[in-house]
Amino acid sequence: MDAKTPCWLVVNPASGSNTVDSAESLKAALEQRGWEVARTLVFPDDGLPDPRELGAQGIAQVVIYTGDGSMGALINHLSGWSGSVLALPGGTMNLLPLRLHRSLDIEAILDVVAGGGAVARRLGCVRCDAGLALAGLLVGPGTAWSRVRESMRHFAVADIASETIAAIRETASGPYVTLPERSAARAEGYPLVELTPGEHGIQIDGYFAEAPGEFAEQAWALLRRRFREGPHDRLGLADAITLQSVDGGPLACLIDGEPAECPSPFRFTLEYCGVDLLATAHDC
Repeated sequence: MDAKTPCWLVVNPASGSNTVDSAESLKAALEQRGWEVARTLVFPDDGLPDPRELGAQGIAQVVIYTGDGSMGALINHLSGWSGSVLALPGGTMNLLPLRLHRSLDIEAILDVVAGGGAVARRLGCVRCDAGLALAGLLVGPGTAWSRVRESMRHFAVADIASETIAAIRETASGPYVTLPERSAARAEGYPLVELTPGEHGIQIDGYFAEAPGEFAEQAWALLRRRFREGPHDRLGLADAITLQSVDGGPLACLIDGEPAECPSPFRFTLEYCGVDLLATAHDC
């Protein structure tokens, strides 16, 4: 990414760690490193950059500093555009920035990119009925814990209690998710299946709990975004995988952390992102 080239900056002050002050600080940090920030869009009030307008104004780079939902919307909106996108962690979970940059903070990411150390990548993603997951997709009744996490983020004490009770009930009683194409998968299914896109395909992991205490442990791990610590089955890689709920009902999903729903059964497939993303990590 040429830091001398004009760029547009997209921010969302309502996202996670993103605020009006932090957005201004980011703009200053970009300009200090040689970027010319030709325009700042505040999403959702200003909408998303139009690829035709970007082309007409000679803009070949967009810097996005938002949460995962806004980030996914922008990247999907720019599919087919010939420019590149620099995604910076401005939300709560920051799933895509973690995939692109690992543990680097914003200052370090900008230093690497401005120094010519970033590469443009069309990342493998997971396509489902509800959209394109850029960083990962969770499927199953265990996704109910995301509602608890959201209530905690907004300090909604009354909602935390009711959502926790509902999440415990949903996670424990299903409907679980089965994988008919994987003989190593548990026949009774899983409360949570993770589909992680990567260089070699979609990695498939099924998470389970065999005792009431393990459900509590999984819940705590999910709330801390560290559910991978819990008991799980590694079910290999695939370019496509079919999941289905044991009762035939819709599949509850989290697409890059955003709630969604897919019909059951549904075949999730590997699909490549439609726009160049700048990466500073070697294994994204």
